[in-house]
Formats: sequence, structure tokens, C-alpha cells
Amino acid sequence: MEFSISNKAKKVMILTAIVGIVLAAIGMFYHAKGGHLFQRIMANLLLDGFFFFAIGLGALFFLALAYATEAGWYVYIKRVLEGMTGYIPVGGAILLVIFLVFIFTDGAHVYLWMDPEVVKEDPIIQGKAAYLNKVFFMIRTVIYLAVFYLFYRGFRKRSLQEDIEGGTALHFKNFKKGATFLVFFAVFSSMFSWDWIMSIDVHWFSTLFGWYVFAGVWCSSMVVLMMLLLYLRGKGLMPKLNDSHIHDVGKWIFATSFLWSYLFFSQLMLYWYANIPEEVIYYFDRIEDFKLLFFGMFLINFALPMVLLMSREAKRHAGILTFVGLIILVGHWADVFMMIAPAGIGAHASITALEVGLFLFFGSLFAFVVLTSLTKAPLVPLKHPMLDESIHHEI
Repeated sequence: MEFSISNKAKKVMILTAIVGIVLAAIGMFYHAKGGHLFQRIMANLLLDGFFFFAIGLGALFFLALAYATEAGWYVYIKRVLEGMTGYIPVGGAILLVIFLVFIFTDGAHVYLWMDPEVVKEDPIIQGKAAYLNKVFFMIRTVIYLAVFYLFYRGFRKRSLQEDIEGGTALHFKNFKKGATFLVFFAVFSSMFSWDWIMSIDVHWFSTLFGWYVFAGVWCSSMVVLMMLLLYLRGKGLMPKLNDSHIHDVGKWIFATSFLWSYLFFSQLMLYWYANIPEEVIYYFDRIEDFKLLFFGMFLINFALPMVLLMSREAKRHAGILTFVGLIILVGHWADVFMMIAPAGIGAHASITALEVGLFLFFGSLFAFVVLTSLTKAPLVPLKHPMLDESIHHEI
């Protein structure tokens, strides 16, 4: 069954993008009076560029995981995951441009280790210079993005080829490639978290940070997958999509929310209990200056799924899933904000028209790219060897 973007959906995305641009312009005008405008813009571009790219990357991870485990239940919804991965080339290009701007502006006061004047006066940063330097940073970034793109392209090409050829040869090739991708992702997901986000707090480090970022990425991707499935089912475009498929995705949202919460608490508890000044400063700054947002974000991302998604019925109820999903998505955007803004912008960071506007603009761009990707192939794979199992999936 083919999918096309309705005129109504196009108008909504265009209107959202325009509203986002207007709000961002108002925010820039407002912040221009107080200074730090360029720093704030760059921090926000990094925030939204990473957040939406990570959703597409999380879909690629889940797709590879399903290939590597030879899961059968997900096959009917596989093309929706592939549609989400369609943002990887666009999001990767945007991130690359953002990082090049950082390189040529000596970090824009966001990445202090890129500023030679700061490095000259800071022996701690000097001790990390072998790893944290502009050339090596860009080399690593290009490698991450190139590997993700190549795997995305390979999975997509073989998926479409399978619609024509059928059989099991391509299925087993995806099995091997999926397992290979998981090896790369296990390393790169931590490394790009250190490079792109943790290095903003250049004096601080955490061995749990990569896992913590990964958990938020995975949960956000599952929420977007759910939103897309409910949207397509509401349009009558996936008639064999049943409550069991929805239930399984709902369980992934529930599980990854708890994984994220566990890692949030583990990292916070260990550092806070140890109370070593150079380690606890990360949380001290966030709790002192952003207490409401910091703990509010945690409650949204932990308590809301626990209370509202515990039951079997809730994981099958479109209204509950939509309500919880949208709030969780905003909650994880706030989580990325809390990772970047306190150090990248400083104590004067806040969620204003600029932040909301850029979020709406990037969100509309993401939606347009993903929906456009869904129009380029049948919504359901035609000759996957496990398609029949997925269609009759019941739990």
C-alpha cells in the first residue's frame, strides 16, 4: 500500500515551520539586548540538530537489532522504521555544518576546549588535548556520520531489493549486517556522546554518560515510531496493523523509559554520594540554576510512563499512547537541553521563544523528511520471509 502526504499535512508542517521561524526571530531579537546571542543560537542548533538526528539513528539501531535477533513481529512496521532512518542523511549533514561553524568560531563559547585562549590558561584541558582537538574531533565526527549513512543506505537498498527478489538470501545478509552495525554502534554511541555533548562540560566526565544518552535516544525513537504508526493506522493505510504490534511498541516505550530512569539515577546518585567537587559540579550547576526543569524533566520521563503505561490496556489505547508519547518526547528534548544548555549557554539559559521556535522548525523538517521517505516505497514489505508471521502476530 502506497502512502502520500496529504495537502492538510503539508500545510500543518509548513505552518509549524513558519511559526518556528517567527518565534526564533522574536527570541533572537530579545536575546540580542542581553548579549551572548551567537553562543545561544549555536547551543540551540546543536540541541535540535542532535535531538532529531538521534531519533533517526535510534530507528536505525532498532532496525539493526531486529535484523540481528531475527525478530518476526516487527516486519509489518519495518518500513516505518526505515522512513525514520531517512532523516539520517539530512540530520547528519546539518550536524556536520553546525560542527564546522563551531570549528571556525573557536567553539562559539560552547566548546571551550576549541578556544586556544582558554586552553592556554587551563592545564586540565591541556591534558586532554590529544583527544580534544579540532582536527581529531572532525575526523571522528566524519567517521561516525559516514558509518551511520553507509549502514542506513545498505539496509534501505536491500529492503527494496527484497521486494523484487524475495527469498532468504537478503534476509540473512541483513542479519549479518545488523550484527555488524551493533558492534559499531556500541562503540560510536558512547564516543559521539562524549565528543558532541559531554565535552561541553570539558572538566567533567562520566563512564555512564554514553549509556545514558543512548537510553534517551532509544526511548525517543520508540515514541516517534508509535506516533507514526497511530497516524498511519488512523489514515487506514496499514489495515493489518493490530493491537499486538501497538502493544509491543508500547512495551518498548515503557522499558526504555525505565532504562533511562535507572541510568539517570545511577549517575546522579554515585556522583552526589561521593561528593567530590570536580565531579559533583555537573549536578550542582544544574540543580542550583535549573532545579524545576531538572527534576521536572526526570518526573515526566519516569513517573508518567510508570503510572500511565503500566497496564496492558494502556499500551493498546491510542489516546493514552499519544498523550504520554508527546509529553515524553518533549521531556527527552528537555533532557538534551539540560545536557547542553547549562554549560553551553550558562546560568542565563532558559526555554524562551528562541528555543521553542527552533524546536518547532526542526520538528517540522524532521516530519517532512520522514513522511517523504515513507512515500518512496510500499508501506509494507512485499516479500520478507517473516511477513506472514508479523501479520498474524498476537500477544
